Amino acid sequence: MSGDGSDSAPLDPTGDDARIVHISLDERKVVRRSAEVEQERAIAVYDLLEDNRFRPHDAGAGPYHLRLSVEENRLVFDIRDTTDAPLTQVQLHLAPFRRVVKDYFQICESYYDAIKRLSPSQIEAIDMGRRGLHNEGSQMLRDKLEGRIAIDHPTARRLFTLVCVLHIRG
Repeated sequence: MSGDGSDSAPLDPTGDDARIVHISLDERKVVRRSAEVEQERAIAVYDLLEDNRFRPHDAGAGPYHLRLSVEENRLVFDIRDTTDAPLTQVQLHLAPFRRVVKDYFQICESYYDAIKRLSPSQIEAIDMGRRGLHNEGSQMLRDKLEGRIAIDHPTARRLFTLVCVLHIRG
């Protein structure tokens, strides 16, 4: 398991090896997703692999393979090397994310509905709220990972999208 990072300097996610080159989601508990959610997941994975900054404290040099899962009410970052050998795991309680994820899903539903029937200015207003909640969740993720995994803002946004996808259950 990962240490708390209290005995070290801040992590530096800027090197060429500080990146995720493969990501997988634990799909065992996932229910059928809407086309919109599936598209958001696919875009987040694609964008994440194209450009990310990710430096785990207890994993050594990268690049990394990342397996994201939810186990016993915890978000698990299972970090591996490029041969898929385990390096470290970081676990976060999901409880702090519940409200923002729930609110984000609600506003996303409103957004997808608005696209079908509202004016561009009304859609833009809903989208601004959606982006605001997404930024809030992304910052929360960065804060909870601080001292354990260093990530930049765009990486946090893409990972937060995947956290939301993992919340969808039957």
